[in-house]
Amino acid sequence: MGKWFRRQKGGQSNKDKNEPTFSELLEKCKESKDFISFRQGKSFSFYISYYKTLVNPDFIHRDLLSPITKHPIQSLDELKNLIPVENVTITDDVKDIQDKLLSGFILVHENETSARCALIPAIAVEKRQVTIPETEFSVVGPKESFVEAIDVNINMVRKRLPLPELYAKEILVGKLSKTRVVVMYIQGIANEDNISTVLQRIKDIEFDQIIDSSFITQLMSDNHNSPFPQLIDTERPDRTASVLSEGKIAIFVDGSPQVLTGPTTLPEFFSAFEDYFTTWHIASFFRLLRLFSVMFSVLSSPIYVAVLTYHYQMIPKDLLSPLIASRSGIPFPPIMEAIILELTIELLREAGARLPTKVGQTIGIVGGIVIGTAAVEAGLTSNVLLIIVALAALASFTTPVYQMSNTIRIIRFPFLLAAQFWGIVGVSMCFGFFLSHLLKLTSLGRPYVGPVYPLRLKDLKDSLYRLPFEKLSRRPMQLLPEDPIRFNKTRAEKKQDIDE
Repeated sequence: MGKWFRRQKGGQSNKDKNEPTFSELLEKCKESKDFISFRQGKSFSFYISYYKTLVNPDFIHRDLLSPITKHPIQSLDELKNLIPVENVTITDDVKDIQDKLLSGFILVHENETSARCALIPAIAVEKRQVTIPETEFSVVGPKESFVEAIDVNINMVRKRLPLPELYAKEILVGKLSKTRVVVMYIQGIANEDNISTVLQRIKDIEFDQIIDSSFITQLMSDNHNSPFPQLIDTERPDRTASVLSEGKIAIFVDGSPQVLTGPTTLPEFFSAFEDYFTTWHIASFFRLLRLFSVMFSVLSSPIYVAVLTYHYQMIPKDLLSPLIASRSGIPFPPIMEAIILELTIELLREAGARLPTKVGQTIGIVGGIVIGTAAVEAGLTSNVLLIIVALAALASFTTPVYQMSNTIRIIRFPFLLAAQFWGIVGVSMCFGFFLSHLLKLTSLGRPYVGPVYPLRLKDLKDSLYRLPFEKLSRRPMQLLPEDPIRFNKTRAEKKQDIDE
């Protein structure tokens, strides 16, 4: 299952032993301007308390005040039977009352000293409309993306997988935020060890606030020091439903429009879900093109620096003259020239990402043209390296998963430094270091570079390339699914016309 150092829970040690009483809790809540508490009823007097910013105001007048006004009640038990709402509970647990009150429940209690009260769910759900994906946009295929409401996200997945075996386990994470985290998987397909690993790691998270799914992936990763993402985050419900059917596990975080899926492998980061909407020839070509683009993006500038610094004998004679002409008058060595251009590209990327969309696009296009032209004319860099760096930056954008794209941008700099110190040998050493790191890396305890290592030939049919759907009759053995058969291969390959 890989190396996993379990975090020791600090709940009891950090827990405040002097929990407030019910009356102290109400006094503390009344300090907030949005807390409402008023008396209601004649024959049986009781108090209604809630945070008006957390509850649905229509529910209070329609489903709470209207019934109890028409039918006077004598006890909280009668109230529970009268209100047309599920999950109404009666309790005297102050801790539970506090948690529910701050989650959007209405508190109905007899007086301000007795802790026995009824908790009525009336949560106000504020959410934006479902829109098209932004980071995983596709020309063909569904145009839905997740939103910040966890219940809406689960609904979009359940529409695509209407199965009773699709389980959803909810865990509250975060000492202060109490964020809802839902682990979803298909029972009977997902491996039990993978399910247990995910549930245990989420339960062991000790952190005060969980704002986004990126917090979860950082806190439960196998190797926290690795620059490579070990879980895929997606904003597409169709992709989530697809990987669930393969035997993977999805992690939903309330307030996040991204869903984490795992265990994952390195080739999956270069597979766009749009590949399944085209023929297998085109999908395979684009997957191989992305892998080549990544290698070019990482190695092109370091090889340029290494060749011009140590191995200029490798340059063909026909190419030597243009290189000499382009570098004549350049005051900087190749390494400084490359670092300046790489940092300029990163500055343009960051500026374009942080500015509004229209302004960011203008900055990226105009800034790149103006700065590149001015740098060449001023003699600060050669036009050959400018072309190489521009192509490398363009190649890095072909990565479908944004987190892996960021990793590729970062690891170019160690390769550049290795090329400056040791030439091609340094590039090879750096490549070997990252390769050994990837071979040791795991995702939820499963090998990260599978199915290449350990080699699983049957899983290669949907990793580096994609074969026709009729050939994908088995789920990836990398996941060790409980049910490895997806469909009957014989019947899928047997195609008969109606007259046969």
